[in-house]
Amino acid sequence: MAEAVEHRRRAGRPRLRPASSAGLTPREEVLDAAAGLFVSQGLAATTTRQIAERVGIRQASLYYYFASKDEILLELLTQSVRPSLEIAKLLEARPGRPGDPAAYLYALVLIDVQTLTRAPHNIAALYLLPEVQGDLYASFRAERAALQAVYGRLGQAASAVPGLGLTLTAALIMQLVESVIHLRRTGELQEAYGHEIAAACLRLVGLSPGQVSRARRAASRLLTERRSW
Repeated sequence: MAEAVEHRRRAGRPRLRPASSAGLTPREEVLDAAAGLFVSQGLAATTTRQIAERVGIRQASLYYYFASKDEILLELLTQSVRPSLEIAKLLEARPGRPGDPAAYLYALVLIDVQTLTRAPHNIAALYLLPEVQGDLYASFRAERAALQAVYGRLGQAASAVPGLGLTLTAALIMQLVESVIHLRRTGELQEAYGHEIAAACLRLVGLSPGQVSRARRAASRLLTERRSW
């Protein structure tokens, strides 16, 4: 099994057409091509042959990188959530916590919005596909749930709203962050929306305009120091 996995990761067979000039590795080209097809026509209607043809490789060569289209989609979905989750874990593990939970929340929202905005072809639009609710995608759903839980804990720590429970806080913040998926799909997403959404999350948990402004400044310092975390 290990040899088979390693075999898939090696460079594939010669291409049917030259590599793209986008600076992507062959594996990244497969992911990008698959994302475009999954978003435009769905998982069920997309075949590995179509993905290979879009990249310009033989179908057999695609299996050097991924065993199936489900494995490709799992990787794409995971890439849309894991960077934010890793930052969330770093923030929660920072020495001297609880520190400034409002600033941590603001910074995490900015990073998550950026991650979702950069995900190829708005792949996060497929979060609710029926297929994604199956066992094959359990690891992705677990990571997304872990990120949502961090939002809940930070939101509760920063909260000035009595009675807003942990579960509801987490769900509402996550919904605000993931509004960028719809905004991106409709072409209404603007660069400034990251800060607008972060501020909205803080207002949701009851912070005043002054507290939101202070959190924004503190979050900016946090992100500047990010390499030292």
